[in-house]
Amino acid sequence: MLENIIVIVILLLIVAGIVWYLWRAKKRGEKCIGCPYCKQCKTKRSSKCNAQNSQNKDNE
Repeated sequence: MLENIIVIVILLLIVAGIVWYLWRAKKRGEKCIGCPYCKQCKTKRSSKCNAQNSQNKDNE
């Protein structure tokens, strides 16, 4: 019984950390959270990051 409670608490802490990170990122105005190309996007108002697509075109 105690082991189950410990596992549940650990999982809740992990989920809370993820939600907190996403909330902070959205508060800072990040559009593509977790995208490595997010800061290279030319249009910040776009809902879709195009930096990765433009880099792929350059490599071809």
